Amino acid sequence: MFKRVFSACILGVEAHIIEVEVDLSDGLPGFEMVGTLTQEVKEARERVKTALKNLGFSLPAKKVTVNLSPANVRKEGCGFDLPIAVAVLAALGYINDEELDRTIFVGEVSLDGTIRPVRGVLSLADQAKRCGFMRVITGEENVAEAAAIGGVVAAGAKDLLEVVEWLNYPERICGYREISEQGEETNCTHRGLDFSDVRGQLVVKRAAEVAAAGMHNLLMIGAPGTGKTMIAERIPTILPGLTREEQIEITKIHSICGQCPPGTSLIKERPFRAPHHTVPATALTGGGRIPRPGEISLAHGGVLFLDELPEFRRETLEALRQPLEEGRVTVSRLQASWVFPAEVMLVAAMNPCPCGFYPDRNRCNCREREIHRYLSHISRPILDRIDLCVETPKVSYEELAGKRGLCDASESSAQIRERVERARQWQQRRFAGTNLRFNSQIPASETKKYCALGAKEEGMMKRIFEQMKLSARGYHRVLRVARTIADLAEEEQITLAHLGEAICYRGVEEKFWGGEDE
Repeated sequence: MFKRVFSACILGVEAHIIEVEVDLSDGLPGFEMVGTLTQEVKEARERVKTALKNLGFSLPAKKVTVNLSPANVRKEGCGFDLPIAVAVLAALGYINDEELDRTIFVGEVSLDGTIRPVRGVLSLADQAKRCGFMRVITGEENVAEAAAIGGVVAAGAKDLLEVVEWLNYPERICGYREISEQGEETNCTHRGLDFSDVRGQLVVKRAAEVAAAGMHNLLMIGAPGTGKTMIAERIPTILPGLTREEQIEITKIHSICGQCPPGTSLIKERPFRAPHHTVPATALTGGGRIPRPGEISLAHGGVLFLDELPEFRRETLEALRQPLEEGRVTVSRLQASWVFPAEVMLVAAMNPCPCGFYPDRNRCNCREREIHRYLSHISRPILDRIDLCVETPKVSYEELAGKRGLCDASESSAQIRERVERARQWQQRRFAGTNLRFNSQIPASETKKYCALGAKEEGMMKRIFEQMKLSARGYHRVLRVARTIADLAEEEQITLAHLGEAICYRGVEEKFWGGEDE
């Protein structure tokens, strides 16, 4: 007796439909599984056999062969337990097979028949919809995630017996309510963080606003305790809310990595990832024996915060070159290549020297050689990929106590986000009909079109280029930042003031690293 059901496996961030074929035949009793399987998939044999026995289903003394097709695709994970169990029960005649060709099954089966959650269900449901399947049957803890796609019925069963009942009586299938289509989501407050908590540091907050408006990379340099981490943690609160498409894309990545809490439908906050400086390169960019997204992909659409930047291993930082430039990570293996999205806003923080107080020689006792060695952990190619570099000075007592009466000392994240959203609207109109979304994505070949300068601005840019010894990449990044500053001012033409502010954000880099290449 031959039966077939459908499931899926994850390749990169997308799902690939897998046919689970079961054949019962005469011969030496056994339970064989084939189809390029990892160890955890092979172990499904024992889980399924024991679960069926504990639920009262008897396996006859026959040869059971399970094939997961196509055989040239490597299958991993525990999600094949449920489709294998369903296929075996259909071959034994316990299940009406009329609904099998229209249903995708995914879920881990425990020894008592309970269906447990698995990773990547959102990608699987999306692929099921595109391939014309009518429903997805999974565990109760994954059903909200599966239903987020819409256009496919998502049903969450508590155990295998409930799945058998549903397939024999399809009218009893209770689909989880589908999430309605919606546009922009109101940005959440990220654990109650708000820019109104930050006292002083007006220049740094302005740089954070510019960076958020154009999705530019930002580096903050200053002594310990000047508010670098505090500001970085609040940058997601000034980014525009996620669209539904962004929510789905971000949730797919987190689901594949097992980072979605049980019962979650879609992630509605922009990600903020802050890996420790001991993180290896593969964990930061993605990889492994079976490649998975890394921290930079988990931060897709949000902020990747690297605190104590020079403490990261140099090879780890160098691995960020291509992802920061292209907005994606390509992981190549002998069998195939995987592409993970990585459009992030890099925010980094660092001390100016090992003790943290340079250039204040009253407090800093570091030798010049030690300072040079400390700063040399960050290469010129990495610095060239950072658009804004600002110094975080010591905050005065009056600023901390709120006694200086600064006009925007208590400016909230909502107020800043309103200006950022208006600047983003300018970019949307400018890039309509193209693949570009942010000023930071403007290719070098298009800077003359989108970042045109007048005669005075051109002369100023020429002088700065020669004085600061900018690279070609640095030149284009200054123009992109100036374009964003003009958008914040709601002006179509880049002026001397916009260009001057953009150049100032490269001045701190010049102060610590100088203008000569390594």
